[in-house]
Amino acid sequence: MLKKSLVLMGIAAAFYAQAQDVSLIRNTVDVYSGTPMVGSAKFNAMAGANGALGGDANSLLTNPAGLGVAISGEVSATLSVMGNKNKTSFGGQTIDYSKTKGDLGNAGGIIAFPLMTESAWKFINIGVNFSNQSLDNVIQTPGNANITATLPDGAATLAAHAYSRYGNLSKMSFGVGANYNHNFYIGAGLNFFNASVDQYDRLGLQMTKNNFVDVFDRQDTPYSERSSGFSASVGVIGKLSPNFRLGASLETPTFWNIDRDFSFYNNPDYGNGVGTESRKLTSPFKATVSAAFVASKNFSLNVDYTLGLSKPDYKVYGTIERDLNSFFKDNYKNMSEVRVGAEYRVQQLRLRGGYSYLSNPIDALTISRFDNAGNVGDQSYSNLMLSDRNLLSFGIGYDFKSFYIDASYQNVTSKYSNPFMRAVIGNDYDSAYYSLDSKSIYESDAYAVSEVKNSRNNFFLTVGWKF
Repeated sequence: MLKKSLVLMGIAAAFYAQAQDVSLIRNTVDVYSGTPMVGSAKFNAMAGANGALGGDANSLLTNPAGLGVAISGEVSATLSVMGNKNKTSFGGQTIDYSKTKGDLGNAGGIIAFPLMTESAWKFINIGVNFSNQSLDNVIQTPGNANITATLPDGAATLAAHAYSRYGNLSKMSFGVGANYNHNFYIGAGLNFFNASVDQYDRLGLQMTKNNFVDVFDRQDTPYSERSSGFSASVGVIGKLSPNFRLGASLETPTFWNIDRDFSFYNNPDYGNGVGTESRKLTSPFKATVSAAFVASKNFSLNVDYTLGLSKPDYKVYGTIERDLNSFFKDNYKNMSEVRVGAEYRVQQLRLRGGYSYLSNPIDALTISRFDNAGNVGDQSYSNLMLSDRNLLSFGIGYDFKSFYIDASYQNVTSKYSNPFMRAVIGNDYDSAYYSLDSKSIYESDAYAVSEVKNSRNNFFLTVGWKF
């Protein structure tokens, strides 16, 4: 088994001339710098906005002080059915890809301990929460006969490209919250993350002489990553009046250990084979401020604002980590998200709705790319690899006193430009595409860029018991 570190060209100054593995940048942001936010159906119906309301185990996803709001014990489990659709357009053609996956999305519980004293401290509560989400994402780009390549076997045109990622991201949290005189709440939590990623980057080139489609794998792909991480969180909630609450929480960076297995090709010493490597990543530090309006027992409204306070940072073992850190230093903006959620009660019936907006943390980037006519030129993109995300949700629930059942729906949309096909071999780096069938190697100084419209339709069903 070959032990080595992948090497990129320097990627700080000009992305189009330097970044070799788009997936490393994309996954650093949306896998390792994000966090699972799949809660109960109630939590999801309100777009995850509960930072100043609290009251259940899902508080560990936003503000652990919300554990202290609970005055009774509770356990719940949530089934998630998550649908993902990519509509990828390129060269006047479009390919739709969709997949639906069911899983245990969330489980959690609180044990409430009333303090039988005359102290102003009323409750000490312990909570646990498990959140799980799919990382599956497949982008299938159509071909374009205007984009040509010269291979050892002759001339070829672009037939297709596929970027495929499969896996899961989970977060297990344990926390404690306290209630001071039903006016002030504090809490703290410990968070343990696990991620599994299997990723592919394949290029199809059609031979002009016989129309045979030769399939190429990008250097160092396919690869798989198995990762674990740890973070801690603290929070407070205060009542300004019976109707208004404010909350604030901090979550430390997540400290990731990432182990990777990858396929390599045409190595001067080892030929073709499988290598392994390990990395350490520190994700951004996050802060959340919240406000809630509780008009009565029948209506509540919550607004959360989360801001990233730092940037992704890899422990430097060699050139690749140094260059990735330089890229994020120069091109990464602090992530921000706004979440708004409301609940209205009619006796035992619950009606809920929410909206959230997540900003794109990557600055505009200029790359050298093929246009639809096959010509090469520079173009700037404001949404390369990633983009803003909008989430709209609603839900319904019914409280049977000791038992309750909730259901919710989310629609999540984003649009981004997907760069691929750039393939360069240098003295200390290799990002070319390799065909094991024909032994051909594809190289190019320019990217091709497809346009992706992503839509996620998620359904959740929760059953819970209060005690």
